Amino acid sequence: MTRTNDNKRYILKILAAAAVALGTGALTGGPAQAAKLTPEKEELKFGFIKLTDMAPLAIAYEKGYFEDEGLFVTLEPQANWKVLLDRVIDGQLDGAHMLAGQPLGATIGFGTQAHVITPFSMDLNGNGITVSNEVWAKMKKHIPHKDGKPVHPIKADYLKPVVAEYKAAGKPFKMGMVFPVSTHNYELRYWLAAGGIHPGYYSKTDISGQIKADALLSVTPPPQMPATMEAGTIFGYCVGEPWNQQAVFKGIGVPVVTDYEIWKDNPEKVFGITKAFSEKYPNTTLALTKALIRAAMWLDANGDANRKEAVKILAKSEYVGADYEVIANSMTGTFEYEKGDKRPLPDFNVFFRYFATYPYLSDAVWYLTQMRRWGQIPEGKPDTWYHAIAKKVYRPDIYLKAAKMLVDEGKAAKADFPWDTDGYRAPQTEFIDGVAFDGRKPNEYLEKFPIGLKQNQVVVGAEVQG
Repeated sequence: MTRTNDNKRYILKILAAAAVALGTGALTGGPAQAAKLTPEKEELKFGFIKLTDMAPLAIAYEKGYFEDEGLFVTLEPQANWKVLLDRVIDGQLDGAHMLAGQPLGATIGFGTQAHVITPFSMDLNGNGITVSNEVWAKMKKHIPHKDGKPVHPIKADYLKPVVAEYKAAGKPFKMGMVFPVSTHNYELRYWLAAGGIHPGYYSKTDISGQIKADALLSVTPPPQMPATMEAGTIFGYCVGEPWNQQAVFKGIGVPVVTDYEIWKDNPEKVFGITKAFSEKYPNTTLALTKALIRAAMWLDANGDANRKEAVKILAKSEYVGADYEVIANSMTGTFEYEKGDKRPLPDFNVFFRYFATYPYLSDAVWYLTQMRRWGQIPEGKPDTWYHAIAKKVYRPDIYLKAAKMLVDEGKAAKADFPWDTDGYRAPQTEFIDGVAFDGRKPNEYLEKFPIGLKQNQVVVGAEVQG
């Protein structure tokens, strides 16, 4: 899937050169235009996983924003998150739609060691936790109802007796998530632990993540989640769309909570490139960031007026490849829980508003705290370490440089970007357990949780020491 076309490329180069040479906007009769970037590398291949939150890539491609920046892009779906990351690191892909934890995990050497950065956050929210019909029937008995419908948000407190029942029957309670450093892993763990269900630890010698676990979490690729649950291999999962709504449409499960309800306006995916790529091709990095910002703006423009068109694009087999109705269920301001229980959720998918595309350092710190909480970072670290890693990986400096160019070109409004932030959000309180997060104080944050490792604790064998 590519727009590389010799004639089109030649014409664009001529027009760009003419615009720079004239410098007065004479080609359009308008005001002077900002000088165009000259990308060092024009032909690029970007990877993605078939999820609705890859939308900025699809829109930047379909609307010609990449071409506007002199980039000729091929978009290529990947088999799973590990393959995607490995191919970015070894240069087969120039960049990719990534889990927020992937650049961080790679940079600190969890699993794969490589310095990966992100100049662009792709979206807020967008995930859900789904359970099988059998589990839902058991949970539902414990959930308060109003007007005949379950009261939301549904906490894991109501799953706890079900997990205990399975355990008593000698049946391990298994759930799926998409990757060890995925937002889904941390959101599922957060939700379970908030309800008193231990999701298990990692250690230096055991990377299953199931040490001391009440619920056993394992990796399943996103498109395979519904079928894996239907087969009875797992009893529930955390995944991005459209694979929660797919369970509703197929009648095999019920989404019980969204990540919007677990952590309101949480960052979800990022666009990842290697640090080496950003240094070798700085103009290309700025150009692709500009194109992605414009795509995100289009997705949220005019009160989400473009979402139906976006859904049609995403439904194509080369992108997500799910039915229009399934994708639309969560992309157009609603979310369906139990079959027929469709509720307004206008911020379930956010691509630009609330500064969604800005790569906040505090977001990086949150993911690092969860890696430490569950033992992926096996030993305690000082606060300064968290801040240093966040600054190595999340690059708001690149983002704001690209944003300024768009403002100078008249393609974006100055008010759309957080120019004065130091990269840290104000303390956030809208979590399902009410625990406040201040990105400036990661160790203080970790001390607040009844389940999870603290500063001096380590997992040795099957025990927590310290």
